[in-house]
Amino acid sequence: MRAGDAERQQVADQLRAALELGRLDLTEYDERLSRTYAAKTFGDLDGLLDDLPDTMPPTAGAQLMVPIRNDALVPGPDGRFPNATARWLSHTWDSYFATVTIVVAIWAVICLMTAQWLYFWPAWVAGPWGAVLLVSTIGGLASGEPQKWAADRARQEQRKRNKRAAEDAENEDD
Repeated sequence: MRAGDAERQQVADQLRAALELGRLDLTEYDERLSRTYAAKTFGDLDGLLDDLPDTMPPTAGAQLMVPIRNDALVPGPDGRFPNATARWLSHTWDSYFATVTIVVAIWAVICLMTAQWLYFWPAWVAGPWGAVLLVSTIGGLASGEPQKWAADRARQEQRKRNKRAAEDAENEDD
């Protein structure tokens, strides 16, 4: 079966982790990495990780047949999700900024329509909500919430991909 970019990248990430842990020297890493990126089938990838502990060879499963979006949460070789903090912060604060933008725009339109500066009432929306979000953000960052959120989100995405793959397989059978 043909290997794709995702499987080659999975092997390359594990080889990089082995290099960083001192399990491979630079020459052997370079040789294995070259073979990894030249691999066309899963058979070509066999043996590249066999002698390395804590590695997992790529498998041709249903989840690999379903394309993974570029913005999908995928854990790195250490099990942590890269960019989880930035994505969690964005998820946490996006609705706040959107709402504040809308209420300030409404206030500005009213000021333009009446041709006078009115009391800045959007502060009553932005202030308390922003304070609550700030406290919850600091608490979340201190407790590792971004990684927990990313892991939960990745599980949800994986369930959706599996469900889609099962539905596609069912449709092909019909």
